[in-house]
Amino acid sequence: MQFEKWQALGNDYIIVEAANLPFALTPGVVVRICDPHLGIGADGVLELSPPDEPGFVARLRIFNPDGSEAELSGNGAREAILYLRRAGWTEARQFSIQTAAGEIRPTITGDTTCTVDMGRARTASKDFPAGGQDGTGEVASAGRTWAFQHVSIGNPQCAIPLASAAEVDDLDLPAIGPAIEHSDLFPNRTNVSWYAEIEPGVIRARIFERGVGETMSSGTGASGAAVAYVLRGGDSPVTVRLDGGQLEVEVGEDLHVNLTGWAVPVYRGEMAADFLKELHALAR
Repeated sequence: MQFEKWQALGNDYIIVEAANLPFALTPGVVVRICDPHLGIGADGVLELSPPDEPGFVARLRIFNPDGSEAELSGNGAREAILYLRRAGWTEARQFSIQTAAGEIRPTITGDTTCTVDMGRARTASKDFPAGGQDGTGEVASAGRTWAFQHVSIGNPQCAIPLASAAEVDDLDLPAIGPAIEHSDLFPNRTNVSWYAEIEPGVIRARIFERGVGETMSSGTGASGAAVAYVLRGGDSPVTVRLDGGQLEVEVGEDLHVNLTGWAVPVYRGEMAADFLKELHALAR
């Protein structure tokens, strides 16, 4: 079975076409594929299939390395978008894709770049049921109380402002992140970002992803941090500097978000027959 591995700012995904899959992507299958020692190794799996509604190029499903399914991933979406273009699913510069979070509309801007219309962010959602309309709150972790901004941008984000980029860099995310991700405040768990302004319109951010842990970058995490920054009076568009590089996030007055960045293929491969047998057994 053929696959491609792509990366965007160090956030890597295995891309498979559903028509080629001889088994379902069960949690066990996804975990084994993403394992860096027992499988291919990746931050997740992207499954592409024909759409089930007119007007779309494809349907995209996004799986985290723990086997859970994510509503949306900004980096994963860009990888899927540019794969679809290169693989001949469409020749259009602008098109629509189905996701669990709803429609996303990319615009191809270059061989390795695109802008994704991520839709309108919200500060109130079912993923923070105890929150008010402004989405602000406090959460405890590692002996500290963190003030945060809840943002729903296809998936739940908990964006935490800090005083300086140095403070962001000094954080021990593996020690702090799990308690926030699994806080009772967030019944569906949450992604977490910590950010600080470097200069007007530029922020430094680090990301702890739901079902992943600390990651070099996250498109939706960058979007959540950018929305939170703008809500606190920051300038848009926002350049978000992550461990893996930077993304550009345009946040409108109505919190409509456009995310611009790059994605590139790493390699194309074929799963060995012995490995496929193991995956078959896990799919049962």
